[in-house]
Amino acid sequence: MTVWRIDDPWLWLGGATLAAAAGAAAAVQAYRRRARRRALLTRLERIAHQAVHQVLVPDGMGGYIHVDHLMLTSRGVLILDTRRVPGLIFGGDQMSQWTVMTRGRRYTFDNPQPALYDRIAAVKALAGDVPVSGLLVFSNAGKFAKGKPKGVIMADGLEVEFPAVDEQARNSQELGAYVEVWTQLAAQLRPSPHSFTNL
Repeated sequence: MTVWRIDDPWLWLGGATLAAAAGAAAAVQAYRRRARRRALLTRLERIAHQAVHQVLVPDGMGGYIHVDHLMLTSRGVLILDTRRVPGLIFGGDQMSQWTVMTRGRRYTFDNPQPALYDRIAAVKALAGDVPVSGLLVFSNAGKFAKGKPKGVIMADGLEVEFPAVDEQARNSQELGAYVEVWTQLAAQLRPSPHSFTNL
């Protein structure tokens, strides 16, 4: 019978190798998350005149509501709620729960539309006459099985729906009152403790 001693050098070497492999895998995942985050922010900055990310907006009742991305576009203020949901998604406007099927696993999550409507209402209360709209942006890792519900857009449709803003337009005075309202709105925001959602 073989007796392993705790001071056996092969055990230490094996443990060190496993720890190094786990550390390397974690580092690669963290790098990929950061790369996806940078790519997403670059995309959003291209389609917005101004933008802030991961902020808390006053909800009008003494509290705050989290917003993933708040952007000033030529159409007004745009709220984007970003979600990375790999798999086949079954969701609808009248469904309280949306279902995801992926790799033999099935799970549900709350219909995100009501929360988006709350965010839109909170921003509208601060934006005066400036139009406010919102979208649920899902990563291309997922696919809606029976059509996209209201207010849902896939990540690869962002630039189609919102063409890139050229620098002349970004610095122009065409936005007029939008910029003034945006400045007042931005002054009331706080950083959000919620984690960043990568697409």
